Amino acid sequence: MTLALVLLFAILLIAGFPVVFALAISAFGAVLIEGKYPVIVVVKEMFTGLDSFPLMAVPFFVLAAELMTGGAMTAVLLRFAAQFFGRARGGLGYANVLSSTLFAGISGSALADAAGPGGMMMKMMEKEGYPRSYAAALTASAAVVGPIIPPSITMIIYAMQDERVSVGGLFMAGILPGILIALIYAGVNMIQSFRRGYRSETPVPPLPQILRNTVHAIPALLLIVVVIGGIRGGIFTPTEASVMAVFYALFCGMFIYRSLRLRAIPEILLASAVTSGAILMILAAARAFAWVLVIERIPQDAAQYIVDMNLSPIAFLLVVNLALLIFGCFMDPLPGVMILVPILAPIAHSMGIDPTHFAILVIVNLTMGLVTPPVGSLLFVVSSVGRVPVAQILKEMPIFMAANLLILILLSFLPAITTFLPRLSGF
Repeated sequence: MTLALVLLFAILLIAGFPVVFALAISAFGAVLIEGKYPVIVVVKEMFTGLDSFPLMAVPFFVLAAELMTGGAMTAVLLRFAAQFFGRARGGLGYANVLSSTLFAGISGSALADAAGPGGMMMKMMEKEGYPRSYAAALTASAAVVGPIIPPSITMIIYAMQDERVSVGGLFMAGILPGILIALIYAGVNMIQSFRRGYRSETPVPPLPQILRNTVHAIPALLLIVVVIGGIRGGIFTPTEASVMAVFYALFCGMFIYRSLRLRAIPEILLASAVTSGAILMILAAARAFAWVLVIERIPQDAAQYIVDMNLSPIAFLLVVNLALLIFGCFMDPLPGVMILVPILAPIAHSMGIDPTHFAILVIVNLTMGLVTPPVGSLLFVVSSVGRVPVAQILKEMPIFMAANLLILILLSFLPAITTFLPRLSGF
């Protein structure tokens, strides 16, 4: 049954099927070939995978991000980020990284970051003389921070798979790693800009304009304070926080920035429904795929095999990093979390590895798979938005791949980066 599952999945991926259909069809196919279970069980597992109260946060955070974009908050944040760098070498590259970091506190999605503010920054960089291929590579890499800085859809899904961690704890744990990732990508931009002489022609605006842009951006920046502060203060749960984010984005767009019109709401709701539906379809299919693995005792056997290897915690983390890097080349983070976390998290816990530290390491690692071929969803998003072939983007990626390895090494060997804030906050 496992062989049928893996072979069907590999064949469908090679044939070009979307991951969601490859997961679902391989689960159905494996059950049909084995013949021990009725096919309806797969359907039941798909529905069970979506029958969760915390999962309701996903469509609400997606809707909040769409409302922020429709309410001109994305443009406000871009203007705020770009104003500080002016004609400095690589100035718009730094602005690109900063805008992705700021928008990460709104969307919780790497793909949304790349398609929204990332697409705008790519056009601005090209206009100032940056090669489209470099702008696309930087945008795709910077978008990785989207699911790391809270709120994060991936963290919500992870907490559903491992009862040892909480959504609030993971949200707090993602802040410092997200800032670290942004700083390292900014360092890469600095190196490349000095090597190639990238410089913008737009000067830094006068101080009164900077102050006006900053004040104008404060309401948009406060969204993450509302979400994290409300959860930390015990005012509402993460799911309730997602609803508050929707109302806050609606209020800002309609009454503060006054750029969100009632006639735009149906289109925003439709876009949110399509995005949420795609995410939930992936989760349902991944649940069915993972169920086949569980009834075939793959997680238990894999766990026993790793335990029998007598690895040290550090050696285990290095093996996990390597395995996740390979896995991430073929699988998006959400199904990756649903399939791998039930296998790996109990082993990590038995070795004394902090569950929150391990969770962030897994999430960061799988998210980095979004910029690695052949699946590499972020590469295809920025390729489409920026009208640049994927092959040209890949030529710019080696230095960003090296930066990703450095990030994983730091997170693996310095667990305090992920555990300091959660412990300080009482999680």
